[in-house]
Amino acid sequence: MAGLRPMSRSRIPFSQSWDRPPLLPPGGKPIIVQMVVNLELWRFDAALPRSLLPAPHGEPRIPDVPNYSWVEYGLRSGLPRILRLFDSLGVPASASVNALLFQEEPAIGERVVEAGWEMVGHGTEQRALAAGTERETVRDTLDMLEEFSGSRPRGWLGPGLQETFDTPDVLAEAGLDYVLDWAVDDLPAWMDSRHGPLLAVPYNLEINDSLLFGVEGHPSREFAVRVEDTLKTYEQEAGSAPRILTLGLHPHLIGIPHRFVYLRQVLEDLSARTDTVFMTGSAITDWYREEAPPERSSP
Repeated sequence: MAGLRPMSRSRIPFSQSWDRPPLLPPGGKPIIVQMVVNLELWRFDAALPRSLLPAPHGEPRIPDVPNYSWVEYGLRSGLPRILRLFDSLGVPASASVNALLFQEEPAIGERVVEAGWEMVGHGTEQRALAAGTERETVRDTLDMLEEFSGSRPRGWLGPGLQETFDTPDVLAEAGLDYVLDWAVDDLPAWMDSRHGPLLAVPYNLEINDSLLFGVEGHPSREFAVRVEDTLKTYEQEAGSAPRILTLGLHPHLIGIPHRFVYLRQVLEDLSARTDTVFMTGSAITDWYREEAPPERSSP
């Protein structure tokens, strides 16, 4: 890999889509679908990172019962819906996990491990990494998830997709292979780090249920509309290069009944197509490393 990039630019060497090296699609299927379900610990005794129902007069309250209940419903009722749906369709998935959640509610982790979902580090709880403690947080997250599941995570998704200037170095030093924080391309891209190459695997922001419903407040059907319209563009481009569709989900958003019907519709449609393949981040990383090793992929 080339030397580290100046801080005026990111660590991903710039290239445009038409300059990417040719890639053979996995199994001849050019639309790669990655399902990432975020399992997060929002503390009852602290201010919550996002709210559905603002407090009267805008004054934050602790405990925040209605908004804590919103998230708790997702873990209690939304997640079982998602697990059953994925199992019925044979869809592989990744769980992006705040590791303390499995410590506090092991029944959640047991179900996820039983389902065979890939573990992705997502911090210990839903708080952004801090510059002075991120190395410890990353290590603790990976250790806890490995102890619980029996396998060490290969991927990382920062809480809120937030990083410090040192995060790629910390992640690579910890032995991670890929990171989902960088939504800069429709294909993976190699990142520079002081400890070797780290792969940035696409994580689509504008189809993420957090943005659609938690931030922008769209109608429930907008999830299906955006997936359908994205596929129309990917169909035009997939003849020249594969495309990755990552659907980032949260049980308290997509697991709500009036939204869940559209998740079911989308997954049934994707499963019925002949040009799609469902892959986890590790499978995408292994495929891309074979097709475009770091030394061949830098412009």
